[in-house]
Amino acid sequence: MTELMVRAVGVRKHFGRLEALRGIDLEVDRGAVLCVIGPSGSGKSTFLRCINHLEKVDAGELYVDGELVGYERRGDRLFELGDGDVARKRAEIGMVFQRFNLFPHMTALGNVAEAPMRVKRQARSVAEDRARKLLERVGLAGREDTYPRQLSGGQQQRVAIARALAMEPKLMLFDEPTSALDPELVGEVLDVMHDLAATGMTMIVVTHEIGFARAAGDALVFMDEGVIVEAGVPRDVISNPQHERTKSFLSKVL
Repeated sequence: MTELMVRAVGVRKHFGRLEALRGIDLEVDRGAVLCVIGPSGSGKSTFLRCINHLEKVDAGELYVDGELVGYERRGDRLFELGDGDVARKRAEIGMVFQRFNLFPHMTALGNVAEAPMRVKRQARSVAEDRARKLLERVGLAGREDTYPRQLSGGQQQRVAIARALAMEPKLMLFDEPTSALDPELVGEVLDVMHDLAATGMTMIVVTHEIGFARAAGDALVFMDEGVIVEAGVPRDVISNPQHERTKSFLSKVL
């Protein structure tokens, strides 16, 4: 078993003339929490979307748990996987977005149980039993029959986290999970993420919450204009950044 959960080698991504990722080299240890910070448009979210093949890389290679993302190697050539194989691999990676993307016509319980029933073909009783336990885990016991419109933003995001965990992922990706929340609701979501990190779940978190990065992160990456400008131990990077661009960014968010 590889000790690396994620490995990026020279990853590039273009959107027309815009080069969103310009040669990303990165490794994430199994069980580690990597926090990614940087200004808007720096490529942070694009990189996350490449990890689970929501975006196809234009050059370079991405590996999750030792396997190529979205491709298979035959000899010295790469061939893109079919949609079914991509979907099966993607099911092993949980992703929590800025917006909660819950099904509005389903209860909290239904939102969490749906994917295991539909994708893994779990029996309803099994999926719903696990969904109840996951909702309790994120502090929403007793809210199983509540619809998204009846929940606060923080509660909806916690349902979204439970929904991702229901697929028993080996890796969790968080794309600025608190950015759409009112300030007073941020803490309840970060508490869940702290607890998840403590269990040994491998996590990559794109965030503006510098306090979370300092407290929960094992590694910190600062990105700008599609490149990794600086990387290291969170406390070291935050308290003593070595690059002027990192210093400038942190001076505006701390």
